[in-house]
Amino acid sequence: MLPEKTIKPADTQAAASGKAAKPLRIGMMGRLRAYFLAGILVTAPVAITLYLAWAVINLIDTAVSQLIPATYNPENYLPFSVPGLGVVIVLVALTLTGALTAGVIGRLVVRAGESVLARMPVVRGVYAATKQIMETVLANQSAAFREVVLLEYPRRGIWTIGFISGTTQGEVRDLTGEEVVNVFVPTTPNPTSGFLLFVPRTDLRVLEMTVEEGIKMVVSGGIVAPPDRRPVESRGMPLERERTRETVE
Repeated sequence: MLPEKTIKPADTQAAASGKAAKPLRIGMMGRLRAYFLAGILVTAPVAITLYLAWAVINLIDTAVSQLIPATYNPENYLPFSVPGLGVVIVLVALTLTGALTAGVIGRLVVRAGESVLARMPVVRGVYAATKQIMETVLANQSAAFREVVLLEYPRRGIWTIGFISGTTQGEVRDLTGEEVVNVFVPTTPNPTSGFLLFVPRTDLRVLEMTVEEGIKMVVSGGIVAPPDRRPVESRGMPLERERTRETVE
C-alpha cells in the first residue's frame, strides 16, 4: 500500500477558506518587456506624425526653393536652412492668387486661360475633370464623404465599410430605375485607392461613426474601432432584426 500523504493544517485551512493561490510575480525580464512595449505605444504615434510632417515640409521646401531666384533666396545668405519657408511661400501665393481671381480682371484672365486649355485635346479633359472634382469637394454645400455606411460587398453575408460620395446621376441613374448612391470602398491600409460602387440606398446601413473614425478603422485594419454611439436599445441587435423593426415602424 502507498503511504498516505500527510495534510498540513495550513493547507487544510486554505482549502476550507476557498482562497485562491497567490498570483505569480512578474520577473525582471517581464517588467522590462512591458516597459519597452509601453514606450513604443507612447513614442511611435508621435514619431510617425513628426516624421510625416517633416517629410511633407521638406518636400515642399525642396520644390519651392528651386523656383526662387538665387538673389532672393535667404538660404544663400544664412549659414543654416530655414525649414518651412517653402510652405509659407505656397500659402502666401495661394492667398494672393485667390484675392486676384476674385476681382473682375482676375476672372477675365482665368476665362482666357480656360479658353486656351479648352483647345488642347488631352489637357482639356484633365483640367475639366480636376476642376469639377475640386469644386465639388471644396464646396460648402457639398455632401461628399460626409457619411460612413456599411454594405454587403463583394457578396451577400460579407460586410465592408464605404463612404458616400454623392447621389448617382445621369445614365447610371436612368438605367437602374431606383435611388442609387455613389459609394467609395477604400482598400486597407491605403485608403486612397479603392472601388466605386453604385448601390441602392435601401442596401446601405448608415453608421454613427465619423468619416475620420472610419478612415482610422480602414487604415488600422480594424484594430482601431470607434465606440458604438447608437441608442442603448439598438446595441447588440443584429442588422436583419433592426432592419425588420424599421420596416414595421
